[in-house]
Amino acid sequence: MKKITIFIYGVISYILSMAVLVYGIGFIGNIYVENSLDAMPSIPFSQALMINIGLLSLFAVQHSGMARSGFKKWLTQFIPASAERATYNIFSSVVMIILFYFWQPMGGFVWSTDNEVIKNLALVTYMFGWGVIVLSTFLIDHFHLFGLKQVWNELKSTTMNTSKFMMPSLYKRVRHPLYVGWLIVVWVSPVMTSAHLVFALMCTAYILVGILFEEKDLEKEFGEQYRAYKAQVPMIIPSLKAKEIEVDQLVVNKQGATS
Repeated sequence: MKKITIFIYGVISYILSMAVLVYGIGFIGNIYVENSLDAMPSIPFSQALMINIGLLSLFAVQHSGMARSGFKKWLTQFIPASAERATYNIFSSVVMIILFYFWQPMGGFVWSTDNEVIKNLALVTYMFGWGVIVLSTFLIDHFHLFGLKQVWNELKSTTMNTSKFMMPSLYKRVRHPLYVGWLIVVWVSPVMTSAHLVFALMCTAYILVGILFEEKDLEKEFGEQYRAYKAQVPMIIPSLKAKEIEVDQLVVNKQGATS
């Protein structure tokens, strides 16, 4: 019964995460969402700015804090380890719902265009960014990232395989394709209001800081292999040519040269 409950919990977490993702596409892109990122303001600029900074800060603290190994270790004292990732995603989804609901448009245009060609090009590029995000999750194990694999293995009493360093397709061009997708999503828009600019700037800052924490954890987990990977593959600006290297070739010698 406990295993079934954990599995149902994981499925609910996954469905909620996907619903938030779909709504986020409309919210950020101003597509079929009434209170979108660039909607008309209803409160004074300064008040809206403080609320929005608070909402984005809440997201950053939750999203980054709960991802740290120390927090995970503390959390799994109270819940099964198999439910940890699903719990992270539920909290992330709830925080995003709070952000969507309480977000305050701020007015003021940084840029805006009525040119249909530019608007359509921006929309295509925006959706391409989302495509990169979704593809990146599948390249690194979509169902593990969203906690379904863990609860499924718990249900089937299957032992999780030890994580190993992988470098599939996009990851041979750039170390963080998922974040590249996010940067496209937050910056590519035919309309850039003050609120959108605040959102884009804070998301960009969060991504850059998040990468530092994430790579520190990855170096701790994979050691010299990941440090060699860092030396060969760019962090956030994709290489035009995929690096022709295999994971087992990522070994650094004593002089720091990659063999």
